[in-house]
Amino acid sequence: MGDDRLRDREGYEALLASMGLEPLGTWWLPGVRKAATARRLLAVAAADGEPAAGPAEAAALLLGGGREFLLAFEGPRAPRGCMGNAWRRVRISAADPVTALAGILTGADPDPRGLLLATTDGETVARATGGSAAPRPLVLTGVGARIDAAAEAGARQDAEDAAAAWDAFLAGPDPSPALLGAWAEGLSSNPSTPGHLLRELLLPFPELWWRLPPDAFVETALAQADPKAVLRGLELGVRLTPAHWARIIHEAATERERWMLTMLAVDGRVALEEGTCVLLAADPSTRVRAEAAGLTGLPEHQAALLAEDPDAGVRATVCRTSWPVLSADRRRALLADGSAAVRNAALLRHNEDRPLSREAFLREEPGERAVETCRLGPDLVEHLLATGDASLRTALAANPRLDPESVARLAGDPDDRVRHAVALRADITEEQRAAIRVDVDPSRRSHTLRWVADRHEDPEAMRVLAASSHLLVRRSVARARRLPPDVVQRLAWDTDRVVQLFLAESCEDAPAEMLLRVWTWWTGSLSSPGRPRTHPNFPREGLLRFADDPHGRMRRLALDDPQSPPELVSRFAGDRDPEVRYRAAEDPRLPVADAIRLAEDPVDSVRAAVLRHGPLPAAVLAASLRDRETVGDAARNPGIPPHVVRAMAARCATFTAPVKGA
Repeated sequence: MGDDRLRDREGYEALLASMGLEPLGTWWLPGVRKAATARRLLAVAAADGEPAAGPAEAAALLLGGGREFLLAFEGPRAPRGCMGNAWRRVRISAADPVTALAGILTGADPDPRGLLLATTDGETVARATGGSAAPRPLVLTGVGARIDAAAEAGARQDAEDAAAAWDAFLAGPDPSPALLGAWAEGLSSNPSTPGHLLRELLLPFPELWWRLPPDAFVETALAQADPKAVLRGLELGVRLTPAHWARIIHEAATERERWMLTMLAVDGRVALEEGTCVLLAADPSTRVRAEAAGLTGLPEHQAALLAEDPDAGVRATVCRTSWPVLSADRRRALLADGSAAVRNAALLRHNEDRPLSREAFLREEPGERAVETCRLGPDLVEHLLATGDASLRTALAANPRLDPESVARLAGDPDDRVRHAVALRADITEEQRAAIRVDVDPSRRSHTLRWVADRHEDPEAMRVLAASSHLLVRRSVARARRLPPDVVQRLAWDTDRVVQLFLAESCEDAPAEMLLRVWTWWTGSLSSPGRPRTHPNFPREGLLRFADDPHGRMRRLALDDPQSPPELVSRFAGDRDPEVRYRAAEDPRLPVADAIRLAEDPVDSVRAAVLRHGPLPAAVLAASLRDRETVGDAARNPGIPPHVVRAMAARCATFTAPVKGA
């Protein structure tokens, strides 16, 4: 049973107070191994029969002459939302801290068997053992030395030991549903898992079907009639053919499924088969038809039908997406539609190539979108220039078809937003751009200017724009895939660091020296996770010179050098910097003993890396596959023998999820 006082952070704090403890700092304790390490070591010690200590002796060891120690609640006693599996540094307030802590180790409130304790450096750990009537503390000192000894012993295990460990693993108790789900997820990403096992492995876990190849995904989802799995797979990026889409849309049993599927097809710009478009355009559901009106490549006949749909939202969508294929009569009807929303949508398309008058603008009030995108009549332009609405003038400044005289007037506008929009126009010279008074915050997120991207293949345009005074223009140039050598050199030394970053992420011609320079302060984004280090031009030769660099980010590069010796991997496995240890954990030359040590590293990412890639002995890997905290990464380790992979997959395949409400 959980302790009701641990429902939330306030309850947690109150429980600590009732124990005479004061929480210190945050949950983050850099350099201290996780509570899970203490839990595993104490379990091994208990199994080996290590003797318990006296309460006072244990308390003295934990306090080390002071008043502070680390505490974690286990299992159901872990405070929800308070990272119960992590240590919390606490101070004991009693006049006699040793006696008070000894009382906590043997008392009944809270039950000490639900506590883990450690010294502030994590080198001594303790927990209560024995029955509820007489709990006694089990104390382990020298945690680091114990891990080292276990690592050396694990490295000496031979094939016979490995076979015994895997036999014991396979003969173990039935895994919990959560553990089986983690096995399935990990094995589905494990390079050792045979492709033919994938569907059988994932069949009981619909939330993982998106990992299947498209054909298998569709066959599985339709055979099991699981619309949630279909939607999840599409949301997570399963790439289906138009024929696949046709099957799943035709099989959709509810209006909501059809709506969601159509919305995903529109968002993904999927060109559906004509028969599928016909089906969706005639759907009885208004919201399905509204989404269908936005489909890529909607056939002319279906667009015409939807332009006469009884729902105004459907008609407005057709105006936005299918205007070019509508007849002149239908366009006129939409411009005179009884719905203001439809008229506005039609007006925006109608006036893309015909001047929008001041009278029509004031009558229909289409707003900033029309000002920015429509062809504007002279009377409307003059009206907008004279208006006190800065938002409308900003939209006007972004209109690509605005005449030069009006652009010049807006370049001196008193509003910063207006001048900023003018400064980013494609039709002004760089001299004009430089003369506009703008203040650009280099720390703000920026996007590639479309008009610059359209000129990426023009070397002369890139030369001109790379010298622009406006950093957003230069950043957009740096996003080009290929650039002339002189442009690359100019941008590689740009005063704006983001220009250099974009060049490193996007341009195949980025120079090695700049890539190395960017590496000192950038290790990758979600859109370009490996850059700059994975750039083809990133230097590989000569990186050994960084092996003793004071900065960990530079030290780790030494292992990328083809001449790096194997002993450097072992040295880096014990480096003070977690980035360096992470790099060692990924190295295929990592010694087994070091892999075992890193499996208990204080940093989550390092532990995850070695569990996924490291040459862990069978006993360690097998234990990690039974531990809910480590199984997700361990199940991806290619060191799991093929027969064990097959056996794990077979256990997953026979799993039957419990029926809700049963």
